[in-house]
Amino acid sequence: MFSIYKKEIASYFNSLIGYLAIGMFLLLTGLVLWFFPDSSILETGYASLEGFFSIAPYLLLFLVPAITMRSIAGEKADGTYELLLSRPISLKQIVLGKYLGSLTIVTLAILPTLVYAVTIYLLAFPKGNIDLGATIGSYLGLILLSSTFVALSIFCSSLTQNPIVAFLVSALLCFVAYYGITAIAQLTVFTAIADSLKNAGIQSHYDAISRGVLTAKDFIYFVSFSVLFLTFSIGHLGRFFNTRKKTFTAYLTVVVILLLLNQSFFYNQFDRLDFTEDKRFTLTETSKDLVKSLDKEVYITIFLGGDLPSGFQQLRLAAIDMASDLRAYSNGRIKINLVDPLEGDQNQQQEYTQALINRGLYPTNLSVKSESGFSQKLIFPAAIVNTEELEVNVDLLQNKTGADPEQVLNNSIQNLEYAFASAIKKVIERKTSYIGFTEGHGEPTDLELYDAMHTLMTGNQVGRINLDSIDFSGLKQIQVIIIAKPTQPFSESEKYKLDFFIRHGGNVIWAVDQLDASLENLRSKGSQPLIGRQLNIDDQLFLYGARLNYNMVADLNCGQIPLSVGNIGGKAQIELAPWYFFPIIMPTNTHPVVRNLDGIHTEFIGTIDTIATAGIKKEVILQTSPFTRILNTPATLSLQMVEEQPDPTKFRTKPEPVAVLLSGKFPYIFENRPAPSGIMSPVDLSNTSNPAKMLVISDGDWLINQVNTKDQSPYPLGWDRYTEQQFANKIFLENIVDYLMNEESLISLRNRDVKLRLLDQAKVKDEKLEWQVTNIVLPLLLLFVIGFVQQYIRKRKYT
Repeated sequence: MFSIYKKEIASYFNSLIGYLAIGMFLLLTGLVLWFFPDSSILETGYASLEGFFSIAPYLLLFLVPAITMRSIAGEKADGTYELLLSRPISLKQIVLGKYLGSLTIVTLAILPTLVYAVTIYLLAFPKGNIDLGATIGSYLGLILLSSTFVALSIFCSSLTQNPIVAFLVSALLCFVAYYGITAIAQLTVFTAIADSLKNAGIQSHYDAISRGVLTAKDFIYFVSFSVLFLTFSIGHLGRFFNTRKKTFTAYLTVVVILLLLNQSFFYNQFDRLDFTEDKRFTLTETSKDLVKSLDKEVYITIFLGGDLPSGFQQLRLAAIDMASDLRAYSNGRIKINLVDPLEGDQNQQQEYTQALINRGLYPTNLSVKSESGFSQKLIFPAAIVNTEELEVNVDLLQNKTGADPEQVLNNSIQNLEYAFASAIKKVIERKTSYIGFTEGHGEPTDLELYDAMHTLMTGNQVGRINLDSIDFSGLKQIQVIIIAKPTQPFSESEKYKLDFFIRHGGNVIWAVDQLDASLENLRSKGSQPLIGRQLNIDDQLFLYGARLNYNMVADLNCGQIPLSVGNIGGKAQIELAPWYFFPIIMPTNTHPVVRNLDGIHTEFIGTIDTIATAGIKKEVILQTSPFTRILNTPATLSLQMVEEQPDPTKFRTKPEPVAVLLSGKFPYIFENRPAPSGIMSPVDLSNTSNPAKMLVISDGDWLINQVNTKDQSPYPLGWDRYTEQQFANKIFLENIVDYLMNEESLISLRNRDVKLRLLDQAKVKDEKLEWQVTNIVLPLLLLFVIGFVQQYIRKRKYT
């Protein structure tokens, strides 16, 4: 067999046609990856070879048949096949020797492309910032793919005596096996068996391993595919030496064994190998357990189809990869669909766009560079996770003001596992959770809290609760109570019920304004004294470990308000002016609730002090910027402050805490005290102390959505109608509620780290032509040198 192996390699490289085929492969690869703008690695800006591993299969569809077309068909055409059979080796050894020889040739053809990896290594910022593990794993996937193409092409070569026919048939069958089966699976008529068809094709398995992840399922598939067609080749060539019954028995035996090996009960016994440095394709146990427990089908629809800029292509690929990884552990219960919302004519696009907006999915308007300049393109960086009963919107793009676009996309990729896992948990949750917004203390109206309440309704029952009338049994059914900007005091009996709720493990969001301040009052009166609200909850919060101070933060990082600056032609001239008492809180803490969040819009926010309380864990998650000024009572607030130029020295202080998370077993504030009037059946809670969690934030306006004054329709939570900017208030609320209602293992998924790998753009710009020439010419030059040396040695040997 070894002699056949050596002969196969030597005969190929003894012909200039062999070098020509490999040269064409390297030239086309170099041009596509380094010269053509639409697919150039230098244009994407990422230190990754994903583009190479995406186009390589389509180039191998022609290279492999060109290499193997003469392996057996050429022997028959030259009349040397009978001579080959006369040698003291078996037919199995002949086929296997030619298979290994052809696979070695393909591998040698791929080796010069390592120049691309070296280039990325040198161009990365910083130098060497390339995921070598993922690159090695992807090359392994390319070799496995080549092995299947070689086995299929050897079989095609065994069917005919004409090498050209062998080339054409093998190219066609390789295309069908790689792409055709997957394309057929997307037809509507095959919806019921789409997953099985995709698993039968090569593409889904190659896509999985080309990321740098090797699973037993994909490895067994590639080996099985090669073994199957090598068996067919041996059986076909040996049909004159064996009976038909023996041949088909061998076929059937091999097919049955391979089918058994490709069953989930077998390959699920093995774990996957994630070659990536940051293990980006390794799911946490939380996500694995979640999807393994699915007892009904869950559909993930990703709206990132179509032609996208390179950065969003990365986000799309990452979203598909994450959904595919979740599906791999779900026993087929997760279905994935990729949709281009801008497909079709203009009317269809408008209808689809409006339908998505009506479902709460909002587009992002991008400036896309084109040959004629820049054009605007709407993109829906979102997904929908749904069952037959319920659906949840998923924002795939995590904006962050001030961050580079690449960093924003990387933050979004890091958040994908949490985004999908949280949505899946919501749509499959069997137990109904109850969330109550308090009323009876001057809280905002239902219209002002519309989007906050509507956001939490997915998988939950959300409504108003009146602490004065609700009984203890009703409190036990509630998971989270949200106290949103009360303006009137709580009675002692209501505090008693809150204490009862917390001692039984209930979670609370305290969103409290300690000072009475309102922009509407300022506009009507011009000024307003800062007066503290007497809400009668200071003692309760103090014992829990937090103190809301009677002050107000003025921050240079703030929102804007419209002000009249004069009249022209009888019409008021309105301009936006910065209002330092509407701070934009930029999260800097690494707690998963606020990690990588955009700014949170607040109004008239104060500061918080934490109090040493035994058994209570306290963590400040939101702080003001370092450019703040604190106004303590008594003080007067006036709109005239807009005209004042801020003194930088007065605003240069340390960040002040404005939101704190508390967790643990909270103290019993009515211990050794009589039950207040209004409590008909007091309960001794001295021995009841379940762990609970709460958020204390010194502002209630962050939960209030603005309202359209024309039709009284609510804007989305966090949307500023003046600046037309979306802040992260809604995402912050969702994260907080997830943290309060679920185990911390779920929200901790937001701590996932994916390293950002970019090219050195300055170096690329200055040396672009040199690197293009290097990566197009150097692989060809290496091939030429190898060919020259091989031909020189051959001439010396046989002259």
